[in-house]
Amino acid sequence: MAVQKRGVAGKAKEVAVSINGTQVTAAGGTLLDLLHHQLRLRGTRTGCGEGHCGACMVLVDGAPVSACVTPVASVANREVRTIEGLAEGRRLHPVQEAFLAQGAYHCGYCGPGIIMETVALLSQTPNPTPDLVQQKVNGHLCRCGVQTKIVAAVLDAAGRMQTVR
Repeated sequence: MAVQKRGVAGKAKEVAVSINGTQVTAAGGTLLDLLHHQLRLRGTRTGCGEGHCGACMVLVDGAPVSACVTPVASVANREVRTIEGLAEGRRLHPVQEAFLAQGAYHCGYCGPGIIMETVALLSQTPNPTPDLVQQKVNGHLCRCGVQTKIVAAVLDAAGRMQTVR
């Protein structure tokens, strides 16, 4: 991770970040602070604050990261994608469609993070095994009891994405 650069009088130096294709500048704090509190992108949830629950999962250059422990300076000049950046206009991303179709999106708290993890997984592994899917989503705290539906949704999304490609 990059160390935050300091400018005059100890103030954090502003950095440019691309959020869902839009350039923004920010100084200091975590990526979660920037997304949720400053930009009001509420899909990125505040959870444990320690990078363990997955509620704040976003993609940075396509890789899943916990926004709560990621300094803004470490994403300077990189592409950050949030749940709000998945849909194209009114058309949902195939992963979002699959989660809705399989009933895997319940309370909405862990869902965005799991969906972002799924997008990253399927970009690297288009045909994951159920065991691999379970391994990837185990890092996300979900209390709704829909883990089997989540695995089914990820596998459904894999099929949907195959037809899109």
